[in-house]
Amino acid sequence: MSEATPAPAPAPVPQRGAPVAPPPGVDYPGKTLGIVGLVLVFLTVIVGLILSIVANNQSKAAGYTNTPAKIGIILGIVFLALGLIVTVIAIIVAVTVSAGVIEACADLGPGVHEVDGTTYTCS
Repeated sequence: MSEATPAPAPAPVPQRGAPVAPPPGVDYPGKTLGIVGLVLVFLTVIVGLILSIVANNQSKAAGYTNTPAKIGIILGIVFLALGLIVTVIAIIVAVTVSAGVIEACADLGPGVHEVDGTTYTCS
């Protein structure tokens, strides 16, 4: 009698909607855009964040994970939040300094005045 060769095991089928890593050397939708978005996050936060989101959505729709796009999204959100915080602090400092100058000029009157090493030009 001859022995039957066992049939090869079927390849695992990913569950519907479950992201999978692409085979090595294979591009997937959104891969290049994800890398571009990640790089642009360091140069222009808003554009990089938007491109990373678009790339992530393209990859997710095709059933792939897009790590560069996810990193671009995370960094874009962090950089955007930090930029907003720095902007608010800068506005507060500018308003406070302006209020101090306005108050000093109200006390000193028009002209150029030097007080404690600080020059005030009041009109």
